[in-house]
Amino acid sequence: MGSETPPIKLPLIDFSKIYSNEESTQDEWDSIKTQVHEALTEYGFFRASMAGMSPEFASSLFSSLDQLFDLPLETKQKSISDKPFHGYIGNSPTMPLYESMAIPDAQVAGEVEAFTNFVWAHGNPEFSKSIRNICDKLYWLDRMVRKIIMESLGLQQYSDDHMNNTKHLLRVAKYKGVDRDETDSITGLTSHIDKTTLSILYQNKVEGLELQTRAGEWIRVEQSLDSFTVFSGEVFHAWSNGLLHAPYHRVMMTGNEARYSLGLFSVPKPGYITRVPDELVDEEHPLLFNPFDYDEFLKHLFTGKIGANKDALGAYCGAKEAELTTYSKSEFK
Repeated sequence: MGSETPPIKLPLIDFSKIYSNEESTQDEWDSIKTQVHEALTEYGFFRASMAGMSPEFASSLFSSLDQLFDLPLETKQKSISDKPFHGYIGNSPTMPLYESMAIPDAQVAGEVEAFTNFVWAHGNPEFSKSIRNICDKLYWLDRMVRKIIMESLGLQQYSDDHMNNTKHLLRVAKYKGVDRDETDSITGLTSHIDKTTLSILYQNKVEGLELQTRAGEWIRVEQSLDSFTVFSGEVFHAWSNGLLHAPYHRVMMTGNEARYSLGLFSVPKPGYITRVPDELVDEEHPLLFNPFDYDEFLKHLFTGKIGANKDALGAYCGAKEAELTTYSKSEFK
């Protein structure tokens, strides 16, 4: 049978005032901080709305992605890398609807243009402009959410170190539509937990993204052109000693219309050691994860030394003697 997961409304948090630099009260800031904290600890995800997400903005962006994925396969396949998640992905027998490409550090001046000139011999200014515009918003939201989490936990003293030792990867993806005669959902992207600190997605109006709750229920994300989907990855889950939930998610396709998405993924820089803050460890909440180097973790992951999906970080650096613990909602507010 197909996926029986009707769209429901996820927690929706409005960042428009902050993004527009409008004056906000302390109560408004505290409200956003509480909403973000509760969403990422309880669900592991939420939707974020921001100013400036006009229909024209979305139309230009997804038209640009359509141009990118319409390029010849041999052109797209030239985008290769020895780094995990950085090269072209497509033509997979297990995920035949899915293809994607990556732009490392797309928020850095010149990186989008370098990618554009690589895939288009004479450049594509409209594509570059669209990607820079969306990346500016994604990057701002990523930093703001991580800052809010630090503050909501009373751990502002770690914020600068955390921000300065984070890098980013932008991935753009296309999911082909399925045959008109197909009535069941078809897997566009298999169920997984992101191996990231934070993941932020923006997609067109074609539904398909599903997230799993702590209770194991799959819920379909309601698509909207004026909002992003934000969720914690395994790195944030480990850094927070299990406080922030990292949800499983997948893409299940129905209908013949293509789905386009962009994801900004933040991860620790090479050589940086991620460790649980002392403030999050006590007798009731024993240490769950030992300090780890993210790049070394990926090496173990992609050489098959640890499983690629379920609790991969726990298998790599879990504190074996610790029992899993659950924080109450009221402990950190």
